[in-house]
Amino acid sequence: MRTLLIGIDAACSRVLDPLFEAGVTPALQGIFEDGVSGTLDSQIPPWTPSAWPSLYTGVNPGKHGVYSFLSFDGYDWDVVNRSDVTEHALWELLDHQGFSSVVVNVPVTYPPDDVDGAVIPGYIAPENPDCHPEGVLADVRENLGEYRIYGERSVDDPIDEQLAEYRELTRMRGRAFRYLADRFDPDFGFVQFQQTDTVFHEHPDEWDVVEGVYEAVDEEVAAILDAHDPDNVLVVSDHGIGEYEGYEFRVNEFLDERGFVERTAGDGGMPSWSSIARKELRDGRDDADPDPTPLERSLSVAAAFGLTSQRLQAIVDRLGLTDFVLDHVSPDAVRAASEQVDFERSTAYMRSRIELGVRINLQGREPNGVVPPDEYDAVRDRLISALQSVETPDGDPVFDAVVPRERLFDGDRIEDAPDVVTVPADFDNYLSASLRGEQFSAPSEAWNHKIGGTFAAAGDAVGDASPAAAHLFDVAPTVLATMGVPASDRMDGATMPFVESSGTTEYPAYDSDADVDTDDATVEQQLTSLGYLE
Repeated sequence: MRTLLIGIDAACSRVLDPLFEAGVTPALQGIFEDGVSGTLDSQIPPWTPSAWPSLYTGVNPGKHGVYSFLSFDGYDWDVVNRSDVTEHALWELLDHQGFSSVVVNVPVTYPPDDVDGAVIPGYIAPENPDCHPEGVLADVRENLGEYRIYGERSVDDPIDEQLAEYRELTRMRGRAFRYLADRFDPDFGFVQFQQTDTVFHEHPDEWDVVEGVYEAVDEEVAAILDAHDPDNVLVVSDHGIGEYEGYEFRVNEFLDERGFVERTAGDGGMPSWSSIARKELRDGRDDADPDPTPLERSLSVAAAFGLTSQRLQAIVDRLGLTDFVLDHVSPDAVRAASEQVDFERSTAYMRSRIELGVRINLQGREPNGVVPPDEYDAVRDRLISALQSVETPDGDPVFDAVVPRERLFDGDRIEDAPDVVTVPADFDNYLSASLRGEQFSAPSEAWNHKIGGTFAAAGDAVGDASPAAAHLFDVAPTVLATMGVPASDRMDGATMPFVESSGTTEYPAYDSDADVDTDDATVEQQLTSLGYLE
């Protein structure tokens, strides 16, 4: 193996330093200490579905087209997948240059690319995804036993059972990668570990659980290094993770107060799911019925008259009936009664909090746009001015930056971006698209994503020069350079200075197949359980 790329979701010095000090992760520590290492700045937005495609393509979201867990067709949405990423992945570029690859568990790689080697997709793929080559997942399961993308445990299960599942999911990645590397003997390998992010969304205050997850990752890294002895190894993360010490700011509540948002209840828009619905989906209960039940129809009518699920939840909480409702009321019934943003009648709104921005309901672009094109600039200026002025209850700015999208993105997919990008101050404030009555509250999650991730590199192609600053976009050209392969001239990143650059070249234009719908309830439940879908 010429080069091994190890992806560790949400890894950063805030997490790794105490693990190294405690001796929990000797294999990873050896890579960091024997080679070069530093901070790897993420992008905006610093979340898995957009950041991993940026890392493996070397381009910004304005070129590859993914900004969130969701893709939008007008006001309708689906969970993103590889068909939404309209740029070559680095293993495709390697294939073009005659090199083979094994890629295991990398997010947003379903449906898989047709390359010399093997691809088992990772996060936000269906539980039993198509893999490349056909039949390779069945082969892995036949020879190694169970292989799953998602866990089956709930956060309400005993903590030791959850940790055991985190560790087993981690081992599945390492075992599968080693098996496929033996079978295909690739020039390039890429294995990603996701539970290092999941544990902070589900158990941010349980450091012994964090240690248990990272210990399992380290064991798999050590086994891969021992079995395949790559010439070069790079460790990278897509973003960092840390405590949120500020506030939750509900952007659509603010926009409603300023006259940009229109509300509806019981029909239309994307639901602002109540915490009851989130908890039920998190527990994996899927009682959805394609046809509305009498209860759902009744709740929808009640919501239209102001008796929304948000108000019902307050009553339920006061009466101590939350557990009863969780056991007897389906998520669809809760959604039927939810007050929502009316996309079609609103001037502007936050579609998905992961996008970190506000979308304008523009005529000619949106199916029922209300903002004439000649008013677009004026409306956007008003939005920017209003959002720049927002302060927390403590009098601090909510945002570090509120800017037009073209300040951060460029490319032929920029129209998919929010029109106004909102960057939370120090990523200590948690943005929400929910309608919950109040604009501010305590953050829904104690820990969440930060800009500063990490990288380390060691091996034959790695020199001593450590970069003062490295960026997510730099990973793909650097990996290619370790193998003497030129980067694409479309890449926004550059080869990090510890590897000799192989220059750039023009590759064939990306030829995307037809879009593929994700439409998978399990995926949506997983995203809901981690707070990505509200």
